[in-house]
Amino acid sequence: MNSPQAISERMEGTINAIHSLRDQLDEIVALGQVVVECLQKGGTLYTCGNGGSAAEAMHLAEELIGRYRGQDRPARRAMCLNADVAAMTCIANDFGYEQVFSRQVEGMLGRGDVLVVLSTSGNSENIVKALMAAKANGAKTIGLLGRGGGKCLAHCDHAIIVAGEDSAHIQEGHLVVVHLICEAVEQAGEGLKA
Repeated sequence: MNSPQAISERMEGTINAIHSLRDQLDEIVALGQVVVECLQKGGTLYTCGNGGSAAEAMHLAEELIGRYRGQDRPARRAMCLNADVAAMTCIANDFGYEQVFSRQVEGMLGRGDVLVVLSTSGNSENIVKALMAAKANGAKTIGLLGRGGGKCLAHCDHAIIVAGEDSAHIQEGHLVVVHLICEAVEQAGEGLKA
């Protein structure tokens, strides 16, 4: 990766992934509105993912709890399911890794809440099970996905699918959507519950 050509090719992949989001502007607006409505009504936004997607799931939750831009504002109700190491290892040990998120969803999510999942493949079994559990509890589901959406797509009320096969590029596209969700919440302003 030390040649200008290799760097340029990587950058081109990132540009293409982000550019693919332009065809989904209406869906990005719609999922932003779902998040805003959830928070306006006192619901909680939950997030989860694996690996790099777990980091992005944490990023979305912390931006809402903390702040996205420089201005102080009330904390927003958000929680990342992959941030609780004790819960995840307990569930993985007792029930299997496929249930590390769904078990938490069963206990915490309900009507008025939203689950945002991030998966570059769309096929992670623990993510699919989390979406199914959220739907069973009456929560809304949002997927930030890749590679056509995989098995997750059928369980999402709203989904953004980043074009491409490279996980890094898909995650770079997901990060843009994470920040656009934050923008929607910031623009909603004081009408949101703390």
